[in-house]
Amino acid sequence: MANKNRVILTCTECLSRNYSVYKNKKTNTERLELMKFCKKCNKHTLHKETK
Repeated sequence: MANKNRVILTCTECLSRNYSVYKNKKTNTERLELMKFCKKCNKHTLHKETK
C-alpha cells in the first residue's frame, strides 16, 4: 500500500463523517465524491472527501 492513503467521506447534508476508504493519490488527484447511504439522514446522499 505504498500509494494508497486513507480518506474520510463526509455527508454533504448532515456533515457526519460516515465512511473511510482508500484512494491512490497518484492516479486520482481530485477529491472523491460518491453517493453513499447516510445512517443519520436515512437516505442516499452525496459524500465528499475531507482532509
